Amino acid sequence: MTKKHWFIISMAFTLTWVLDRVTKLWALDLITNKSFGFLEFSLHYNPGAILGLFANLPPVLRVVTLSTGGAFLIFSFFMLQYLIPIRAMSIRVGMALLLGGILGNVADRIAWGHVVDFIIIKNKTWHSPVFNIADAIQWIGHISVIYGLFKYAETFWPEQNTRKSLWVNFKFQIKYCFLLMVVGLGIGIVSGTFAYTYLRVTIISLTGQNSYILDKFLVPFILSYAAISGVFLMILFLIGKSISHRVAGPVYAFEKYLAELMNGNFKSFKMRRSDEFQHLAEIGEKVKIHLEKVIPPSTEISNVIDLTNQNADNSLNNKNEDLNKDLSKKTN
Repeated sequence: MTKKHWFIISMAFTLTWVLDRVTKLWALDLITNKSFGFLEFSLHYNPGAILGLFANLPPVLRVVTLSTGGAFLIFSFFMLQYLIPIRAMSIRVGMALLLGGILGNVADRIAWGHVVDFIIIKNKTWHSPVFNIADAIQWIGHISVIYGLFKYAETFWPEQNTRKSLWVNFKFQIKYCFLLMVVGLGIGIVSGTFAYTYLRVTIISLTGQNSYILDKFLVPFILSYAAISGVFLMILFLIGKSISHRVAGPVYAFEKYLAELMNGNFKSFKMRRSDEFQHLAEIGEKVKIHLEKVIPPSTEISNVIDLTNQNADNSLNNKNEDLNKDLSKKTN
């Protein structure tokens, strides 16, 4: 990834956001329906989120939940950009379009309590559901991501190739993943306890011990927080899996490389740019150069050891013969 690629990704997100906001502000001034052939512009308000979720939440809790969800989406976006092992611009740009479209609709729910929809595609016998520019761009993002997953399928789902496998050292990697999840869970419990306690005390101080109001606010809060925390832990697991692979992978590859050198297979040790311990490539090259001077090509170390032992035995026998000759001369 170069600066040019990151610029393209950032522009995809920015243009999606700006185009969505501008068209929605224009749609708010629609008094009557406007038709242009198969397109019709008609102002509608959608109070819910995906599949009507969050429509019945209290306004304050809806703003808090959606704001937190938006921040979580941004975090997830950058983490996924980090986890993708290749350039794969179709996937990266598709994710930027998805993020821009989703946050555009989230901003509507936070600011107005509903999403502004105004586009209808129709003919004489059929018409589409009402949608907006953010929805349309999200579909483009979905198609781009799916296309990229199929295009780079061998990278994301490699065949039986241990070097590419994400579980090079299962015991180390799974321990690393769960350790990261435990840390995330601890942070989540502390943050959730603070937020829950603060919200409960605030409601009681304003309305008193009203069980109906407490349940109306606190139960949706607990469910929303649990859902966000669960997805957050899943992402932490994937992050731990990726980072641990970038540590365990080079170590495994270097061990395999040394074994090949010991068998007389002299080749250069190559690493991926995303791997940790890049200095292992330099060490591997030094070891290869040194062994090339000592061991003939395509000669196994066991043969070299046998040859060395044989030479040593021959040398010892020669010395013994010389010593016996000297003793024989002195005796005579």
